[in-house]
Amino acid sequence: MDEKAEIFKALSDPTRLRLMNIFLATGDDLCVCEMTDALQLPQYQISRHLATLRHAKLLKTQKQGTWTYYSLDQSQTGNDSLFQFLQSYLQGGHFDEDRERLTQRLILRDAGKCVVGIVPAAELKQMIVEKLRQDA
Repeated sequence: MDEKAEIFKALSDPTRLRLMNIFLATGDDLCVCEMTDALQLPQYQISRHLATLRHAKLLKTQKQGTWTYYSLDQSQTGNDSLFQFLQSYLQGGHFDEDRERLTQRLILRDAGKCVVGIVPAAELKQMIVEKLRQDA
Protein backbone atom coordinates (compact mmCIF):
# COMPACT_ATOMS: atom_id res chain seq x y z
CA MET A 1 0.00 0.00 0.00
CA ASP A 2 1.41 3.43 -0.83
CA GLU A 3 2.14 6.09 1.80
CA LYS A 4 -0.93 8.24 1.11
CA ALA A 5 -3.25 5.25 1.39
CA GLU A 6 -1.62 4.33 4.72
CA ILE A 7 -2.26 7.86 6.00
CA PHE A 8 -5.92 7.78 4.98
CA LYS A 9 -6.33 4.31 6.48
CA ALA A 10 -4.78 5.53 9.73
CA LEU A 11 -7.10 8.54 9.87
CA SER A 12 -10.24 6.50 9.13
CA ASP A 13 -10.80 5.59 12.79
CA PRO A 14 -12.47 7.98 15.29
CA THR A 15 -10.07 7.04 18.11
CA ARG A 16 -7.05 7.77 15.94
CA LEU A 17 -8.57 11.14 15.04
CA ARG A 18 -8.96 11.84 18.75
CA LEU A 19 -5.30 10.93 19.27
CA MET A 20 -4.20 13.21 16.45
CA ASN A 21 -6.30 15.96 18.02
CA ILE A 22 -4.43 15.86 21.31
CA PHE A 23 -1.06 15.78 19.58
CA LEU A 24 -2.03 18.79 17.49
CA ALA A 25 -3.33 20.57 20.60
CA THR A 26 -0.10 20.26 22.56
CA GLY A 27 2.67 19.88 20.00
CA ASP A 28 4.33 18.05 22.88
CA ASP A 29 5.75 14.58 23.47
CA LEU A 30 3.17 12.43 25.27
CA CYS A 31 3.39 9.12 27.07
CA VAL A 32 0.63 6.54 26.84
CA CYS A 33 -0.54 7.17 30.42
CA GLU A 34 -1.26 10.81 29.55
CA MET A 35 -3.26 9.75 26.51
CA THR A 36 -5.29 7.17 28.45
CA ASP A 37 -6.41 9.87 30.86
CA ALA A 38 -7.18 12.36 28.10
CA LEU A 39 -9.22 9.95 25.98
CA GLN A 40 -10.51 7.85 28.90
CA LEU A 41 -9.61 4.64 27.11
CA PRO A 42 -7.51 1.66 28.27
CA GLN A 43 -3.80 1.50 27.57
CA TYR A 44 -3.99 -1.48 25.20
CA GLN A 45 -6.46 0.35 22.96
CA ILE A 46 -4.34 3.50 22.86
CA SER A 47 -1.17 1.52 22.11
CA ARG A 48 -2.80 -0.32 19.21
CA HIS A 49 -3.94 2.95 17.62
CA LEU A 50 -0.56 4.59 18.21
CA ALA A 51 1.10 1.73 16.32
CA THR A 52 -1.15 2.37 13.32
CA LEU A 53 -0.42 6.12 13.36
CA ARG A 54 3.29 5.41 13.69
CA HIS A 55 3.18 2.92 10.81
CA ALA A 56 1.59 5.65 8.65
CA LYS A 57 4.52 7.92 9.64
CA LEU A 58 2.24 10.45 11.35
CA LEU A 59 3.89 9.89 14.73
CA LYS A 60 7.40 9.19 15.91
CA THR A 61 8.69 7.80 19.20
CA GLN A 62 11.45 8.66 21.59
CA LYS A 63 12.61 6.48 24.50
CA GLN A 64 13.34 8.13 27.84
CA GLY A 65 14.38 5.48 30.33
CA THR A 66 11.58 2.93 30.53
CA TRP A 67 9.04 5.32 29.00
CA THR A 68 8.22 5.84 25.33
CA TYR A 69 7.02 9.27 24.28
CA TYR A 70 5.08 9.88 21.08
CA SER A 71 4.96 13.08 19.03
CA LEU A 72 3.93 14.29 15.60
CA ASP A 73 6.36 13.28 12.87
CA GLN A 74 6.95 16.51 11.00
CA SER A 75 9.94 15.16 9.10
CA GLN A 76 7.68 13.68 6.42
CA THR A 77 7.12 15.90 3.38
CA GLY A 78 3.52 17.09 3.23
CA ASN A 79 2.67 16.35 6.85
CA ASP A 80 2.60 20.06 7.77
CA SER A 81 -0.29 20.82 5.41
CA LEU A 82 -2.07 17.65 6.53
CA PHE A 83 -1.62 18.62 10.19
CA GLN A 84 -2.98 22.12 9.47
CA PHE A 85 -6.04 20.64 7.79
CA LEU A 86 -6.62 18.23 10.70
CA GLN A 87 -6.23 21.04 13.24
CA SER A 88 -9.05 23.01 11.64
CA TYR A 89 -11.20 19.90 11.11
CA LEU A 90 -10.89 18.68 14.70
CA GLN A 91 -12.32 21.78 16.39
CA GLY A 92 -15.33 21.37 18.68
CA GLY A 93 -17.36 18.55 20.19
CA HIS A 94 -15.69 15.80 22.19
CA PHE A 95 -12.38 16.79 20.64
CA ASP A 96 -12.39 19.88 22.89
CA GLU A 97 -13.20 17.69 25.90
CA ASP A 98 -10.18 15.48 25.11
CA ARG A 99 -7.98 18.58 24.87
CA GLU A 100 -9.27 19.88 28.22
CA ARG A 101 -8.61 16.56 29.97
CA LEU A 102 -5.11 16.47 28.46
CA THR A 103 -4.41 20.04 29.60
CA GLN A 104 -5.43 19.08 33.13
CA ARG A 105 -3.32 15.92 32.96
CA LEU A 106 -0.25 17.85 31.83
CA ILE A 107 -0.51 20.03 34.93
CA LEU A 108 0.52 16.93 36.85
CA ARG A 109 3.53 16.45 34.57
CA ASP A 110 4.57 20.04 35.21
CA ALA A 111 4.28 19.32 38.94
CA GLY A 112 6.64 16.37 38.52
CA LYS A 113 3.94 13.76 39.16
CA CYS A 114 3.05 10.86 36.92
CA VAL A 115 -0.21 9.05 37.38
CA VAL A 116 0.03 5.81 35.42
CA GLY A 117 -3.26 4.64 33.98
CA ILE A 118 -6.67 6.12 34.39
CA VAL A 119 -7.05 7.95 37.68
CA PRO A 120 -10.55 8.27 39.12
CA ALA A 121 -11.92 11.63 38.01
CA ALA A 122 -12.47 12.91 41.55
CA GLU A 123 -8.91 12.07 42.58
CA LEU A 124 -7.44 13.61 39.44
CA LYS A 125 -9.50 16.77 39.94
CA GLN A 126 -8.29 17.05 43.56
CA MET A 127 -4.64 16.68 42.49
CA ILE A 128 -5.08 19.41 39.88
CA VAL A 129 -6.84 21.76 42.33
CA GLU A 130 -4.01 21.27 44.84
CA LYS A 131 -1.37 22.03 42.20
CA LEU A 132 -3.22 25.17 41.09
CA ARG A 133 -3.48 26.37 44.71
CA GLN A 134 0.26 25.88 45.17
CA ASP A 135 0.99 27.93 42.07
CA ALA A 136 -1.33 30.78 43.11
